[in-house]
Order: sequence, then structure tokens, then C-alpha cells
Amino acid sequence: MSATLTTTDRVPVGGGVIVAERGVVVTQPVEGTFVAFSTTCPHRGCAVRAVAAGTINCFCHGSRFRIADGVVVGGPAEEPLRRLPVTVVGTEIRVGDEADDPG
Repeated sequence: MSATLTTTDRVPVGGGVIVAERGVVVTQPVEGTFVAFSTTCPHRGCAVRAVAAGTINCFCHGSRFRIADGVVVGGPAEEPLRRLPVTVVGTEIRVGDEADDPG
């Protein structure tokens, strides 16, 4: 089922927002392209807590991931962040199974 996380105007180009209550980080690596990832760091399972300078950052052990694809760019993590399906409907950013979305 698809769920609305945030709106396009809340996600800065070259940055992102963390929707902690849903366990999702939404990024906009280039204008108009939105990507969603799980906030669970693959290193030890801590939640990533910040998006800055083009990376998604886990403060538990210092892992950093690219906002475009979740690939590790620093720290001890060896696997990328888990990418989630995302769609934009109007100004709403949704994550989840598009097949159940009636609209």
C-alpha cells in the first residue's frame, strides 16, 4: 500500500529529509528526482539521522551514504542503504507498492 511521506517542497535539491516515524529518508539528488531509502544503517542497524553535504549520515559509527543511490562513501558500512519504491503524485511523495494505489 502506498503512503504519503512528505511533499516535494520540503525536500531540498541536493539534500533530503528524514521521516523518522516512518523509518524513511527521502532525497532529491537533482531537481525533480526523488529517491527513498530505509533509515536503517546496514552496519549495525542504527537509524541514520541527518542529510548534509550530499550524504545521508549515521552517527553511531560514522557511515555515510550518497543521496542519489545510497551507496557507501565513508565509514564502516559495507552495504548500501535499502532503496524503497517512491512515486510523486502532484506534490505528494509516496512510498510503497504502486500496484495498490488506485489513483
